[in-house]
Parts: sequence; structure tokens; C-alpha cells
Amino acid sequence: MKLLLVEDEVVLSNIISKGLKKSGYAVDTAFDGEEALEYFEINVYDLIILDLNLPKTDGMEVLKRIRSKYDDIKILILSARSDIQDKITGLDTGANDYLVKPFDFQELDARIRSLLRRSFTQESTIISCSDITLDSSKKLVFVKGSQVDLTKKEFSILEYLMFHKNEVISAEELIEHTWDSEVDLFSNSLKFHIHSLRKKVAIVLGKKEMIRTIRGQGYIISESLGKESDE
Repeated sequence: MKLLLVEDEVVLSNIISKGLKKSGYAVDTAFDGEEALEYFEINVYDLIILDLNLPKTDGMEVLKRIRSKYDDIKILILSARSDIQDKITGLDTGANDYLVKPFDFQELDARIRSLLRRSFTQESTIISCSDITLDSSKKLVFVKGSQVDLTKKEFSILEYLMFHKNEVISAEELIEHTWDSEVDLFSNSLKFHIHSLRKKVAIVLGKKEMIRTIRGQGYIISESLGKESDE
């Protein structure tokens, strides 16, 4: 999943960003309100982590502008403003959650997972598709009950496809939600990771192919097995 972290304290931003990337997220960082709005206009994000005490444009104003255009994106306020009225105002303005600084990173990680599950109407951290089971909390994947070791990028791709199982997902959409904004859209990186992911899953599944290429459209992970891929 792709996140936008809006935090003006550089050291704290680097710490949070590093932790989120370790958890498997693609992360863009903005250090003021105007930069956050610019990032938001040109990229697609699954969730925004938003500080309120921002230079140039206040975080609450950023929240209002985003909500005036989009209702579905998840926004988590991460702020030192601990007054109950600030929390009420933030939630009433459109934030989905509010976490006060200082905070424990594990709690932030858990709240992000919870919000993202709501985005895909997924109540559990466990996602299944035929013989594949994925735990988005523990970052584990099992195929026919056997654990399969994936890289962070392979896990992110599989997770997004499984959230949208039985749907064709374009290469552009996969890149938008699993890479940060610095990715080279013309590279073969996605194909490389898809190929590696298929290979690891196929070792357990045999010839059965679950991650299929629909030529000219994208990729699909399906409950129905045994159909040959176009690649």
C-alpha cells in the first residue's frame, strides 16, 4: 500500500518513514502543508498520515481541502495537539483516526492496518484466495499450508492483488499503490517482481497458475486455478 507521510520534523519523519517501509509500505514524505497538497494532486495514496502543526498551510486546512474533493481516502492525524476539542475538530472535519504524540510505533502500525482493512471491507488481517493465505499483520504468506518467503515488494504486490481478488488490476494501478513516487514507470521492475512472485508460489502449487496476466489489461489473482498465463 502507498502512504503519504506529512510531518515537518525531519528526524521524526525519517524514523516513521523507515519504520513504515520496514513494514512493507511505499512511503512519500512531505514536510509542509503546501507540499502535501502538491503530492496529493499528482499521486494516488491509500492512506495519509497528517501532522497538524505544519508550516505554510496548517494540517487542519490540508485535511479540509482533501476532504472537499475526496471522501474515500483514509486520513490518520498524528499530532502533539492532545486537547479533546482538537480531536473532536479533527474527526469532525473528516479524519478517520487521531493519534497523539508521543506514540508507540506499533500502535501507529496497527491503526494503519485497521484503516486499510476498512478501505477494502476486510475485517480480518487474514486474506485467503484458494490455496494462498496472507496475514497482513504478521507479513506472512502460506501456500497450501507451507510458508513462502517473499520480499517486501513481492508481499505488497500479492497483498494488493488479494485485496482485489477476481479483479483485473492494471500495471499502472499496481505501481501506484506499491511503489513510492520515485519509481521509473518505464522500467521492467514490476514484471521482474511478478515473475519472481509467481515462481515462488508455483514451487508449492505446481503448474497451477493463480496470478494471471490478462494481455493489454493487467494482472488478476483468481479463485479458479489451472488456467495458463499469457506470459
